[in-house]
Amino acid sequence: MKVLRFADVIASGAATGKRVFIRADLNVPQDKEGHITEDTRIRASVPCIKMALDAGAAVMVTSHLGRPTEASSSLKTLLAPVAKRMGELLGREVPVVANWVDGVDVKPGQLVMLENCRVNKGEKKNKEDLAKKMAALCDIFVHDAFGTAHRAEGTTYGIAQFAPIACAGPLLAAEIDAINKALANPKRPLVAIVAGSKVSTKLSILQALADNVDKLIVGGGIANTFMLAAGF
Repeated sequence: MKVLRFADVIASGAATGKRVFIRADLNVPQDKEGHITEDTRIRASVPCIKMALDAGAAVMVTSHLGRPTEASSSLKTLLAPVAKRMGELLGREVPVVANWVDGVDVKPGQLVMLENCRVNKGEKKNKEDLAKKMAALCDIFVHDAFGTAHRAEGTTYGIAQFAPIACAGPLLAAEIDAINKALANPKRPLVAIVAGSKVSTKLSILQALADNVDKLIVGGGIANTFMLAAGF
């Protein structure tokens, strides 16, 4: 699979002084008090953000967190704890911007976090009018959220259709490379391990993998569905 990579965009000089919109996967687990209990996804997002900042871009990063209702939010779905942790990792303050769809004030060398993208009306259903507004915020859209790449939502799919440049961040590009290597010319026997909380979002992936692997192992919450079907 051939994709335009953010690294190539930067190497061409096209990101310097430009507005870069990064869709990251910052959906981290929290305790009852809202404290982050595991920050792997935040740490994984840092290289892409650093690339953009080092290139002299004006950087906007957003993600979903939890399952907020459109046009509303709760303390459990606000990105403030994520921004705080990201700031610690980057050694700089990361301000959170709410109500950002109609405009974001960010200058080259600056970084802002755009509040939970799923509170925007039309995000989950990938409404075209929302996608166009988000694309107008940036010169370059960077998809670096592999964990949500299978969802055709506003910030994972719609914005890419209308942004002047759309490309894959380093995290997404690495996953694409790994998948291509595993499926194009794999060593045999080939085993795939798939987990997650909802089988409904994994069915198409499982069906595709079943045709290409020798063994398919399911774990996590989705394993319960298979055990139930097997009579347990």
